[in-house]
Amino acid sequence: MSIWLNEKTPVIVQGYTGKIGTFHAQEMIEYGTNVVGGVTPGKGGNRHLDLPVFNTVKDAVEGSGAEASAVFVPPPFAADAIMEAADAGIKYCVCVTDGIPAQDMMRVKRYMRRYKKEERMCLTGPNCAGTISPGRAMMGIMPGHIYMQGNVGLIGRSGTLGYEAASQMKARGIGISTSVGIGGDPINGSSFQDHLEKFEEDPGTDLVVMIGEIGGPQEAAAAEFARDHMSKPVLAYIAGLSAPKGRTMGHAGAIVTSTGESAAEKVEILREAGVGIIVWPSEFGLAIEEALGRF
Repeated sequence: MSIWLNEKTPVIVQGYTGKIGTFHAQEMIEYGTNVVGGVTPGKGGNRHLDLPVFNTVKDAVEGSGAEASAVFVPPPFAADAIMEAADAGIKYCVCVTDGIPAQDMMRVKRYMRRYKKEERMCLTGPNCAGTISPGRAMMGIMPGHIYMQGNVGLIGRSGTLGYEAASQMKARGIGISTSVGIGGDPINGSSFQDHLEKFEEDPGTDLVVMIGEIGGPQEAAAAEFARDHMSKPVLAYIAGLSAPKGRTMGHAGAIVTSTGESAAEKVEILREAGVGIIVWPSEFGLAIEEALGRF
């Protein structure tokens, strides 16, 4: 099983005919994703990669039945693209775009709250690697060949650490049900908790791995949810244990500003909630293998 995305999910690409959108749309198609078209304003009615191009997301949903969208729109226009997807009835949106202004994302978060939770589009990113259900479909920029199909759910703020975990797992014959990148920006579309809820409900996921980092309260909130609501074991790795207070770590969201946001504090909070801790990134494969053997 998988969450959010499978081989039947009809996917569109926003920013479809641009250089980046074209490259990754081709990769997604070759992986087996059910890409049904794309959106580039002003180019509707044309075909690109032998699929239809639409002027708006609403047109794409009506013309192709799309339920998910991958956003490869430049930063100044990406927030509008996300809100357009939400209004058009897209259920799942992956925004890969990096560099969206924080104020724009604040506007997006407020805008999406006009919809009831059960009707609201789930947004991952911005500044994320995307989502992949190995062997079924992918939306984003990850190298699909390093992911093996299996029963471990993966949620990460860091794309490259997600790749590292997937590669180590594959080397040990351990597969992934779905890997979700939630992005490293301070204001993102969805949290660890949003995806933990989905993995808890997924019969094809037996264990969940979280990859967090310094900055922000999301890991602490996820620890509380895991303690109170998760029947499945959860492991976590937190990047930045050696980072001093106030240090940034590449991602805009990885800035320690208050109590509970350092890596050491997050590790302690997670451990107290019963979440298993992976200490070093070189131990992803071993730790996951041992946890699967215990449960």
